[in-house]
Amino acid sequence: MKKNLYTRIRNGLMVALSSAMLISCNNDDFFILPDRGGLDADLWNIEGAVNMHLNKAYELIIPRFPWQTVPSRFDIHLVSDEHFFASNGSYGAQALGIAGNPLNNHDIRYTGNSYNQNYLDNRYMDIARCNNGIKYLPESIIPDEVKYPMLGQYYALRAMVYLELVKVYGGVPLVLEPQDPDDVMTDGRSSARACFAQIIDDLDHAMQYLEDVTWSADNWGRITYAAAAALKGKALLYWASPQFNPLDDPKHPHDASRWQEALVANKEAYDICLAAGHRLVEDYGMIFQTDGNKNLEAVISRPYSSSISRRGHDEERKSRPRSENGNASPHNGYRATVKLLRAYPMKDGNRIDEGGDYTYDELLFWKDRDPRFEATMAYNGSIWELSGKEGRRQWNYEGARNNGREESANWAVYCKKFSIPSLSESSTAYSDGIGGNGMDWIEMRFAEVMLNYADCANESGDLATAKEMVRQIRQRAGIEQGSNDYGLGNIASAVQMRALLLNERMVEFAFENKRNADLRRTRNWHKLTGEFLETYQLLVVGDNDDARRSTIGKLEAIDPNTGKAFRETLDINNRDVYLEYFRPHVVRPQETGFRAMNIPEYHNFYTFHNDFVRRGVNIETTIGWEGGTFDPLDD
Repeated sequence: MKKNLYTRIRNGLMVALSSAMLISCNNDDFFILPDRGGLDADLWNIEGAVNMHLNKAYELIIPRFPWQTVPSRFDIHLVSDEHFFASNGSYGAQALGIAGNPLNNHDIRYTGNSYNQNYLDNRYMDIARCNNGIKYLPESIIPDEVKYPMLGQYYALRAMVYLELVKVYGGVPLVLEPQDPDDVMTDGRSSARACFAQIIDDLDHAMQYLEDVTWSADNWGRITYAAAAALKGKALLYWASPQFNPLDDPKHPHDASRWQEALVANKEAYDICLAAGHRLVEDYGMIFQTDGNKNLEAVISRPYSSSISRRGHDEERKSRPRSENGNASPHNGYRATVKLLRAYPMKDGNRIDEGGDYTYDELLFWKDRDPRFEATMAYNGSIWELSGKEGRRQWNYEGARNNGREESANWAVYCKKFSIPSLSESSTAYSDGIGGNGMDWIEMRFAEVMLNYADCANESGDLATAKEMVRQIRQRAGIEQGSNDYGLGNIASAVQMRALLLNERMVEFAFENKRNADLRRTRNWHKLTGEFLETYQLLVVGDNDDARRSTIGKLEAIDPNTGKAFRETLDINNRDVYLEYFRPHVVRPQETGFRAMNIPEYHNFYTFHNDFVRRGVNIETTIGWEGGTFDPLDD
């Protein structure tokens, strides 16, 4: 018997469109045209109207920069062991178990508890929009060569939403037909198996309708045949992975055949992406600074602009230091943990605790590291030519003044990844819908397709292919072959490769909001228990405040002959020189009163919050949570 899921989703699917708006969208309007609700079936016969409706679906579904929009309690899904955001003590801290009470059934908000047409308000609103397109477009009189690519996009977008829901909850209500927004019906939560079957079916349809479709530069950001194939591979990777296919659960025996199915899909995605021209961007540091169709690595993106009204973001100021017109304190989501800093291999690809061609130095922790470290991290004394200042060095010690301003945060390391160095100070702010860096958000890049393929190959017994994918990524990074094959020579088993791949993802996708999901997918989320969230701070030499002020004075003293501060002459890679002025980095733990991480194993799957449950019937609570009866892995 069908049950009422909730009764407060208002009609946000098709609204009255004035005749002036019934036009095809161009790139300037892409993603921002308002969807104004629905009139009648005739709307589906007007190409411009459907485009507007589809564009709103893109706006709601394609992810943004993670820290641009964080609804109530959504930080639960953004925290991890790679950054320091959870140190604010909010719900993300509770998710890691480092502060506050353990999460309860009412804390997990991902479906949303608001029923409006805003980004992340409610994922079932997003699904409902796609359901209308999937239902009514086939009946449209719009020419097939126009409407079927639209239909393929709706299928892919619906699959994206359901995949994100399943990653969080394990099994969710499957609503696949247009319904009265005041009386949405469902059979309750479906199993993970049923959800993945629907996701794959949707992506098969998307691939069918998008094959041989090419988008012009004006339509950059639309889902492609390659993107749909990559999403299918990703979905099957999740279905095969331990979160949904545990290795040691007697109730749900491991199914090795899922890995073979995932391997076929990811190999196909890899080949399709190559055929479509996707490649690794040659310079790792330029991945997010290369926008539009010039970025061959971008498979799924959200386009932004610094010059088109309401198409920008404020990410530049979130990561820049105060001295170059960044926020007073850069965002904690871009503050690397000690664990992330240590995850980067050495320049020859070996782990920092392995013997090799280079030796790790805890004091000079940036020296001889994987070049991705230099491309991502701005450490004390490193080159970071912000505002186009040639040779500019970033100084991060306590009390440091750069550009005549004191850096207030006292961070030992800043994040470079989402900042454009050439952008002038005056252009960094996003204000009144204009400005900022306009950098695109890349939700999926070719490197992820390659590492998904590597994961599947490894679990299917093809260690050589898994290594080759990582080898290519490390070659692009600038890692040296060395005496150990880019750090891969000692990897002789699937277990060893599994660990290397998880670490490789942490490094390759640092700050790209992949880590939380990767830990849950591999059932390593609860294994963080006992670890501390830690970061580095940097103090200057001196036994008291006066002595430290004296050291700062020496560092910042200006040479009248050159006009440069004394610190600019320092060789920071010389241990003796460094220790003359700077203390060894201080490992700073979470704030006072915070504790080690404590994540229950049942948090591999969250449960629906009480607001969502109360508005429906038969929305069971996930096992492990209070009153839980629903096992996502049951058929």
